[in-house]
Amino acid sequence: MSFNTYGHVFRVTTWGESHGPALGATVDGCPPGVALSEADLQVWLDRRKPGQNRFTTQRREADAVEILSGIFEGVTTGTPIQLMIRNTDQRSKDYGDIAEKFRPGHADITYWQKYGIRDYRGGGRSSARETAARVAAGGVARAALAQLVPGLSITGYMVAMGEKDIDRSRFDWDEIGRNPFWTPDAEAAEAWAGYLDGLRKSGSSVGALIELSIRGCPAGLGAPVYGKLDTDLAAACMSINAVKGVEIGEGMAAARLTGEANADEISMGPDGPVFSSNHAGGILGGISTGQEIVVRFAVKPTSSILTPRKTITRSGEATEIVTKGRHDPCVGIRAVPVAEAMAAAVIMDHLLLDRAQTGGQRGLIGG
Repeated sequence: MSFNTYGHVFRVTTWGESHGPALGATVDGCPPGVALSEADLQVWLDRRKPGQNRFTTQRREADAVEILSGIFEGVTTGTPIQLMIRNTDQRSKDYGDIAEKFRPGHADITYWQKYGIRDYRGGGRSSARETAARVAAGGVARAALAQLVPGLSITGYMVAMGEKDIDRSRFDWDEIGRNPFWTPDAEAAEAWAGYLDGLRKSGSSVGALIELSIRGCPAGLGAPVYGKLDTDLAAACMSINAVKGVEIGEGMAAARLTGEANADEISMGPDGPVFSSNHAGGILGGISTGQEIVVRFAVKPTSSILTPRKTITRSGEATEIVTKGRHDPCVGIRAVPVAEAMAAAVIMDHLLLDRAQTGGQRGLIGG
């Protein structure tokens, strides 16, 4: 078992390394007849690609996606869709100093302990460069969802950088795409710019808190016990590089609430059930309620910093290390489009799972 594949029916296998000739994804299980082109995928990759501003790694990659199979006359055929993104701006020499050293906070040491071999050039398979393939695959999921569930939207945004939070009273959906931090608070974006500039120039980094909003998701996706929608969403987010915690809805804060405060009361509206609140984050018993699904996750600070850190060599000798190369001072910024892509793949997978099990059958309320 290689563990490079996720999904049950809509299955994605990613491949490639940070400093290899290319990376990509094989998407299997996409329904036939979905209109899809390279341009449909490129729009999402352009949101993730490096070097777009001073707040992300200055590695210059076009991240131009190529579709090698699974499309005929502009639509999916139902066969595997092969996606490829060529690497064009590797600087492997930047990593020569760490060939015999383990970087603190990185997967170097665990990869070596598990496999006895590691690609030290930019982290190889453990590099966040791999997430470009996920975004391309997520674009396929988005195209299918746009056709099957036209009203569904998936939006990610940053709600905290380090200890600096947004002011939710200034939350503006339109602001999210206007600033480099994907944040809905324009004033926070302005303050964060100066804060991150200081960290970047000092060679340090900072973590972030990202929120995902999935609106228009139909009720009934997911299954009890081992097929929970929130389980797969949490796993998808947790699989993203540098993510160290995930919560759904009220999340950890629910532990501080009483039962009366946490329960989302239900009434009957003209078009079906109406909930008085959404502490559950749009999922109950692993099944979507039809409300907004809210997922939140924490991204740790980038471990590649210029401050010397104590470590050991492969032979066990004590040493210090400074990580050279081009790195994100806040990796949470580019985690936003990656999380959106992962959520799209999970929702698409559960839509197909539900069709396979229930055929779209639903229990009537008030009928």
